[in-house]
Amino acid sequence: MTTEPASPDTGGPDTWPKVLQRNSAHFSAQHKAMRYKHYGIWQSYTWQDYFSKVKYLALGLLSLGFQEGSRLLIVGDNSPEWYFAEMAAQCDRGVSVGLYSDLSAAEIEHIARDSEADFAMVEDQEQVDKMLLIKERLPKLKAVVYWRYKGLSDVNDPSFTGLRDVWERGRVYEAVHRGVFEENIAAGKADDVCAIVYTSGVTGEAPKGTVHTYRSLMAGSRCYTELDHLSSKDDLACALPPAWITEQWVVFGCHLLCGGTVNFAESAETLQEDMREIGPSVALYNSRLWESETGQVQSKLQSAGLLKRSVSARLMPVGLRMADARYEKRKPSMSTRLLDLIADLLVFRQIRDGLGLPHARVCYTSGCMLSPEVLRFFHALKVPLKNIYGSAEAGAITGAGDRIQSPGTVGSVNPGVEVRFGGQNEIIVRHPGVFQGYCNDPEATGRVLDDGWVRTGDSGRPAADGELVFIDRVDDLIVLPCGDVLAPQEIESRLKHSPYIKDAWVPAGQDCRYVSAVIIVDADNTGQWADKRKVTYTTFSDLSQKPEVYRLIEAEVSAVNQGLPDSRRIEKFVNLHKEFDPDESELTRNRKLRRAFLRKRYADLVQALDGDRESVEVEAEFTYQDGRTGKIKTALKIARIGRGGQ
Repeated sequence: MTTEPASPDTGGPDTWPKVLQRNSAHFSAQHKAMRYKHYGIWQSYTWQDYFSKVKYLALGLLSLGFQEGSRLLIVGDNSPEWYFAEMAAQCDRGVSVGLYSDLSAAEIEHIARDSEADFAMVEDQEQVDKMLLIKERLPKLKAVVYWRYKGLSDVNDPSFTGLRDVWERGRVYEAVHRGVFEENIAAGKADDVCAIVYTSGVTGEAPKGTVHTYRSLMAGSRCYTELDHLSSKDDLACALPPAWITEQWVVFGCHLLCGGTVNFAESAETLQEDMREIGPSVALYNSRLWESETGQVQSKLQSAGLLKRSVSARLMPVGLRMADARYEKRKPSMSTRLLDLIADLLVFRQIRDGLGLPHARVCYTSGCMLSPEVLRFFHALKVPLKNIYGSAEAGAITGAGDRIQSPGTVGSVNPGVEVRFGGQNEIIVRHPGVFQGYCNDPEATGRVLDDGWVRTGDSGRPAADGELVFIDRVDDLIVLPCGDVLAPQEIESRLKHSPYIKDAWVPAGQDCRYVSAVIIVDADNTGQWADKRKVTYTTFSDLSQKPEVYRLIEAEVSAVNQGLPDSRRIEKFVNLHKEFDPDESELTRNRKLRRAFLRKRYADLVQALDGDRESVEVEAEFTYQDGRTGKIKTALKIARIGRGGQ
């Protein structure tokens, strides 16, 4: 019988390389650091393996000319190699620069120039092809390392090399330069710059590189590790790109501090299936993924057989009543508690198993606002979901710890975080986790950072018990003719609670006559609904414009309207003929709406929604995978609530 190693002290080492070195010594080969799936089979690395892989990658990079202050671009999907790359750059006293894997070659080129990257580590042929396209325009770039070899046997550029070759170079380098790796780790300090984390570009501008030190990144990770009592017994789900700041705090950082096991799905498409096999105890998903999970559960319950549908319809309200009792800090009746036990046995437990969360004790959401309805839905299922709030500039601002998070809030302000409110209730913060400034842009830094205080650009207000309410981006707030202030994200998040609505955009302007919505129907759930009712369709565009689908969406919008004040209720909507696409700049790479771009691209649609027209012809430009562009014209119906698609 083996015993679980004790978790290391979350304090102590002041850099990530020192934490990794400590974990390797503490856990050695007795405890798994990583688990990943390859061709359907789970493989693992111990903490000793993790340290060894990082060590010889770091030494191999030194042999290629990497030195203190060098900057390493990392482009690829979630995998152990991504973590090896970030840690190796930092062990060499360099700087990691994480990028989303679906960036175009032009976007990678912009970030490479902006960050002054001189090395890159990329995943596969797709990313190598992008680098080959831009390499001649990046004179500082010395070498590109790839970690998946398929399709790359004919790459004859000497500056491109495979990871296995770099590891071997590292072993050779060590034989001549004994102790240099350990010396570099020992020389690192808390205030050394270790990472440049790029913003999402939600404002419509190009993403900005936020400069972080070990101190600023570790502040967020330490906070969540301690608040939620993470330990070496925890299995963490790596479901989001490590290029995202919240993933840096919660998975990359908390994993190092607690000594648990981080789990990588084989691909984004197999994420839910792989997580069912792992059953993580800690999961971080963005709001879109939680909304998608909600839609899938609701759709499956509605399409289930008569008996299962009837049982779930009777027992789901019991879970909601229990959730409400926890929010109100009151003790539910004995009968409600008994029914809740039955509901958990017959319904909720199976749903949690289907979501891959049967053992989850900490679940986080971050990014776009998650509606109170979605949060309440998961709490009814006994999924311990918490909103956390922060940004690449402002650091980790809120969490929850052991407390019950109130609906409509983004949790309690983290220990050590000072918060004040500026004009339009802008949230302004100061604490050790804020960024150092924007990469090579002191003017932009000065607009945001002043004497340690960071202007978030978000509007909010304090709530009871030290909790914080996030309202919306200050620039996105709309003053309606009646004087009420409209927060588009609030309405959009409520709309996305519907299983038939994948995305929503409320394009209200300061002079709007109506509150209207642009709806993106959920192709899977709406398609199943249509099939069951024998509504024939061919394409997504055809499905979205069906009168039956318009009536379905009208019912969903009307349900949302019931919870809104009269002045903010949606009066008109349109089903868009296509999904929003980050490749067409409609969304950021972490799937936030780029509102300024959308208003410009769909100007005719916005104008028609605010007028008296019953339809509008939309011309949209789209981009093929090979980079070619085209245009498509589509006539869209404009529906008034109460009139359906007529």
